[in-house]
Amino acid sequence: MKLLFKTLLILFFVSSILKAQDTLVSKNTDAVLYTPSKKIRGLVVGLGGSEGGNAWASNRWKTVRDQFLGKDYAFLAVAYFGSKNSPRLLEKIEIEDVYKVIQSAKNKIHTDKIAIMGGSRGADLALLLGSYYPDISCVIGLSSSHAVFPGNTDHFSTSTWTFQDKELPFIPVNEAAIPFMIQRNIRKAFEAMLQDHDAEQKALIQVENIRGPVLLISGTKDEICPSSEMSDAMVQRLKQKNFRYHYEHLRLEGGHTEPYKHFDKVFDFLQHYF
Repeated sequence: MKLLFKTLLILFFVSSILKAQDTLVSKNTDAVLYTPSKKIRGLVVGLGGSEGGNAWASNRWKTVRDQFLGKDYAFLAVAYFGSKNSPRLLEKIEIEDVYKVIQSAKNKIHTDKIAIMGGSRGADLALLLGSYYPDISCVIGLSSSHAVFPGNTDHFSTSTWTFQDKELPFIPVNEAAIPFMIQRNIRKAFEAMLQDHDAEQKALIQVENIRGPVLLISGTKDEICPSSEMSDAMVQRLKQKNFRYHYEHLRLEGGHTEPYKHFDKVFDFLQHYF
């Protein structure tokens, strides 16, 4: 009996130091909130890219997720398309819906500190959320775009994002991009689309409206999109707008997924600026 009691006590202790996990129900999203056992330093929101589903809730990213928890950050993994209760396609995603589930998590754990971290299209969403909502305290973009592009549909004629029931202006697929799309040379297609400078200017993400520090990480040999060049463009915009918070762009030798191999840089940034 004494041995059984000790065993149960140990199991209780172990379970108490592990994170809690909650599924959050909100319109057009699927989200899982992980919380550490200690006092929460803030909420980190993870947004996946064009792969869809809830990437940050998958086993693939469990080790990294647990590192955030080990540093006393609550972690919210959000699916905004391609999951059970979210839209099927990456097009006309309502930014407000994603913000609402973030607000739900914020209220649940009682914190005012929110860092949004996204990869690829999720990085674009993170930047947009930060530009629209002043209570977002930090944005981390991995392989980001500096502007809005078309949604991932067969016709590519709609925006990826909407805000207040209106599609955000986007850079359209032009004639110069079509041959590269047929060849599946995605980077060249992006570069061709960016030749439309008038559309680019209308589609720019207003990063200067973010109310907190910004970290951009890109691969200098990105095969999907010119993320290093687009991140440089955002840094230049922040300079021109006299952005008053800390910002930096880390250019790493590698491709589109290179930033995902360097979370030590993310943790260091959060430690100093979040």
